[in-house]
Amino acid sequence: MEVILKKDVDKLGYKDDVVKVKPGYGRNFLIPQGYAVLASASAKKAHEEVLRQRSHKQEKVKAEALENSEKLAKATIKVGAKVGENGKIFGSVNTVQVADALKKLGFDIDRKSISIKNEPIREVGSYTATVILHKEVKQEITFEVAED
Repeated sequence: MEVILKKDVDKLGYKDDVVKVKPGYGRNFLIPQGYAVLASASAKKAHEEVLRQRSHKQEKVKAEALENSEKLAKATIKVGAKVGENGKIFGSVNTVQVADALKKLGFDIDRKSISIKNEPIREVGSYTATVILHKEVKQEITFEVAED
């Protein structure tokens, strides 16, 4: 069964992608939840026209994402945390704190677009995360967890 995605679906595809799924998954989850529509011949034709009209705008968005990616690579990101003895953090550092640190630097990035490789972080140190700025633009960032 082919469907056209109306929203990004984790591990399946991005908005406006035409993907093949099992009939039950499409009929019982994707379509009722509003994540997709059935990819009939007329729907595909209308979808192609929409994509053609939207392509110019998408190029601008991608160029902006590439520019932000370059700025992110150069930025030094520090996340503050309350630290006890032996360098252990009270609680843990997750994507919310990283998103807040990025917002302070002027990058408005949703926490759902950030994935930390070895989460949860419970010690002071330097860590890496991946930030998805566009479906084709991903940037690895390094951030420092320091005592607050």
